[in-house]
Amino acid sequence: MSAGLWKEYTEEKQTLKQLAKKHGHSHPWVRSRLDQVPVPTPEVAPHPTVIIADTTFWGRKYGVCVFRAWPLAKNIWWHEVSSELMAHYRYARQILRERGWIIKAAVVAGRRGFFNVFNDIPVQMCQFHQIKIVTRYLTKRPKTEAGEALVTLVLTLTTTDEMTFTAALADWHAQFDTFMDEMTESTFENGKTTRHHTHKGVYSAYHSLERNLPYLFTYLKYPELNIPNTTNSLDGSFSALKKKLGVHHGLRRDRRYKVISKLLRDGA
Repeated sequence: MSAGLWKEYTEEKQTLKQLAKKHGHSHPWVRSRLDQVPVPTPEVAPHPTVIIADTTFWGRKYGVCVFRAWPLAKNIWWHEVSSELMAHYRYARQILRERGWIIKAAVVAGRRGFFNVFNDIPVQMCQFHQIKIVTRYLTKRPKTEAGEALVTLVLTLTTTDEMTFTAALADWHAQFDTFMDEMTESTFENGKTTRHHTHKGVYSAYHSLERNLPYLFTYLKYPELNIPNTTNSLDGSFSALKKKLGVHHGLRRDRRYKVISKLLRDGA
């Protein structure tokens, strides 16, 4: 009975109210049966794989860190977190290694620490995340010529190669480096002064590209590994997960994690 209710609750997105009415029992009865179902765990046999790793959040203090086997489009590890720390990813690698998984390459969203966590294997930074970083600094419609040119350039990421993009970025820098490095001096009421970059958005966007450039075209360097250039497979899983979980409002944390685990195991 509990397994059947669980399937209706998660896969068929039936609410407690609907299940209680359908089966002729009270809300507490239905909830107690659902609580008897153990937390689902991954059911994929270990083997060499390319993984996509990222964390998604509900609010600021609750999230789930997930490792996804790219070729299978299956989530092979996940865990609750209250913040995104590189320690979570190191722990995941350790656990998966102990279970027999061999991670051949990783695709990540782009936080600096990722590159250290996976420094012994090829790492691809999600190109779409890099585009988002640049457009966050500059908006999609920059007000300066330098910003507009940089946004135009970064939008070519998914359709170009490393040599072409690197040369274009160098040309941009040669044209706008003086503009980018302009400084403004500000004086406070206490008489102290400080200097900062006048065009901070342009400065930050360029240095983000410069810093991440070694990881933006990894997928082209290892064609035999079939590494994706984005985290879209996992991002899509997160979107589906949140849509399905949205049916069940106000879940207690342990119950919410159980539903999340079921959906992640089934490839939400």
